[in-house]
Amino acid sequence: MRFLIINPFGIGDVLFTTPVIRSIKAHDSTAYIGYWCNERVRDVLKDNPGIDKIFALSRGDIKKISQRSKIEGLRKSLGLFFSIKKEKFDLCLDYSLDNRYGLIAKLAGIKRRVGFDYKKRGMFLTDKMPLSGYNDKHVAEYYFDLLKPLGIGPVAGDLELSVKDATAIKAKNIFSRYNIGHKGPVIGILAAGGASWGKDARLKHWPAIKFTRLIDEISEKFGALTILLGDALERPVAEAVAMSAKHKSVDLVGKMTLEELIGAINGLDLLVTNDGGALHIAAALGVKTVSIFGPTDARVYGPYPPDPKRHIVLKSGAPCSPCYRNFRYPPCQKNICLEEIGVNEVMEAVGTLLSSPS
Repeated sequence: MRFLIINPFGIGDVLFTTPVIRSIKAHDSTAYIGYWCNERVRDVLKDNPGIDKIFALSRGDIKKISQRSKIEGLRKSLGLFFSIKKEKFDLCLDYSLDNRYGLIAKLAGIKRRVGFDYKKRGMFLTDKMPLSGYNDKHVAEYYFDLLKPLGIGPVAGDLELSVKDATAIKAKNIFSRYNIGHKGPVIGILAAGGASWGKDARLKHWPAIKFTRLIDEISEKFGALTILLGDALERPVAEAVAMSAKHKSVDLVGKMTLEELIGAINGLDLLVTNDGGALHIAAALGVKTVSIFGPTDARVYGPYPPDPKRHIVLKSGAPCSPCYRNFRYPPCQKNICLEEIGVNEVMEAVGTLLSSPS
């Protein structure tokens, strides 16, 4: 059987499909699996042993290319379509929530198309599962639901992310370049994150000044080396944090590829982060995390599977939190839920995980 998995979303979303891949392989070890994702997340999937071929070009990617050159955008679109059609997939699991992916799958000759019918966008699916949003269980468990029409049982377990020797070497070289050799704990700090949420990502960010205080207290209490992580678009946040701190962090924000970021996170003792892709990279690698949640529900978007011995999730007691439901934020710009989470709470969580067995 030849499967195509369609998920054009961010790092966390594609990692949430890795238990699905494992479940398919457990059901049929000879299954051929293709994966259609966006360009940005290719490195998250490229070493997954269950994936046979990756099509890394989403609608968003094509739109950006077309803005530079309509001819190039058309060429890329046609190349993608014929590449998928050539594989002669038997069925697809469509996590896109977008009827255009279903249409392309149909035109490419994929006879069985299983997906979520969100806002009646499932018109080109053969097997539709009604969906208003991810609200009452983890996204990974919603993703398992698309296996039910196929008679495939879910295989429980962690998210999967492989780190090959080449990736580890790249990360080691970066650590050497910035003299990251430390006798105490090495703690990653991701003060921004959530790039796939676009302009709404800022609504998930714990205040930068609190990250500054956290770095100073971590350095003084635990003798830890802190490393600032993130992509180039997050430099303003990282600079605000770094400039205000008394203790210097190693600033790697915007200085690594995604592959190198994966390798760097793999070398941490602990990651402190907002809700975002780096959290799920760490969870998939078995790295301990302290994550800070405000408007989003940690039961839905938190570390998977939940493991309080390795992952501590902090959230406020604000009655309005979590407020993000059915893929929408209410008109709140105050972020009371994040303001209420204190540095002392994060420090306590960091201390708990650093003192617990690895």
